Amino acid sequence: MTTIGMLSHRNDPKTVFKSYAYAAAAKMEGVEFFFFSPGRVNLKEKTILGWVYVMGEWIEKTVPFPDVIYNSSPPITEKQEAIVEALRQDIPFTSNPIGDKMSVYNRIKKDGNFSNYLIPSVDITKFDVVNDLLNEYQEIIVKPASGAKGIGIVYIQQEDDQYTIYQNQLKQVLTKIELKQFIENIIKNDAFLSQPFIQSKTNNGLSYDFRLHTQKDGEGQWTLTTIYPRIAGEGVVANLSGGGYSAIFESFLKHEFEEKFYDVKRTLEHFAVHFSTHFDGLYNEPLDELGIDIGIDANRKIWIFEVNWRPGPPILFSLEQDVTKRMIRYACYLQLQKARLMQS
Repeated sequence: MTTIGMLSHRNDPKTVFKSYAYAAAAKMEGVEFFFFSPGRVNLKEKTILGWVYVMGEWIEKTVPFPDVIYNSSPPITEKQEAIVEALRQDIPFTSNPIGDKMSVYNRIKKDGNFSNYLIPSVDITKFDVVNDLLNEYQEIIVKPASGAKGIGIVYIQQEDDQYTIYQNQLKQVLTKIELKQFIENIIKNDAFLSQPFIQSKTNNGLSYDFRLHTQKDGEGQWTLTTIYPRIAGEGVVANLSGGGYSAIFESFLKHEFEEKFYDVKRTLEHFAVHFSTHFDGLYNEPLDELGIDIGIDANRKIWIFEVNWRPGPPILFSLEQDVTKRMIRYACYLQLQKARLMQS
């Protein structure tokens, strides 16, 4: 029987809301499962003081190293990182990082196969980069190279000598000198990129995008978990954690694209799986799950906004079971592949 260990930087599974969902999915799939953090690993004895879900509660239990590790969150200290790297030497991990937004952009661009879906993006090394882009496009997006959940994204529009910016649903009108100070301040300690703003709006004029959530299945093949729209309540950032909202996929398509809805649906479904399969091949280590954020402009052209590692489905769609089931099955696939490799 395959044993899966869920690795988290947190010590207590009760503080990780999805731990129960994975424990339940493992039970239904006939797989042994436990939760653990790096500090509970005994590398010398090859044992772990883990948490096992038994009869409605989490109990501590010393267990051998698992067959596969589902690394649900990255290490946050150097000590944790050293332990995680030691585990990686002998045990398959389900997830592997894809890099920040610019490294992903450059990887796709260099490969060429999906480069026509990319929004031209540049690292912001100084204000001139932003100024040049504004002079060319008038509307741009500035965002953190390693951001998530729409945090830190800034929309900037140039109108003569005034610059309107939206950040965290707040609107400001700045002069060029004030904008320069603003940009220099945010890039002082963090890496940011800039790109032209792509109009992806509903018939009512609200900004929106689509999250394409894909995963590998029990045969190691990419499958579509879900697609859902995210609509900005105000501003231009369509993120659920930033005040946006979602809708049922097909209902949204019918409302926005009318008789063309089925064509758009099939296009997005095909794109999600085809892109994920190809993108996976651009890395030395296999990927397991992606959240691809795309927009559709007035000409129905697809634009890749960004590609996310470890995407999280919104609770309102009750997708925890689908996501966890696929992860458990993919982990079993990794164990089978390792066993075959050892036998050959």
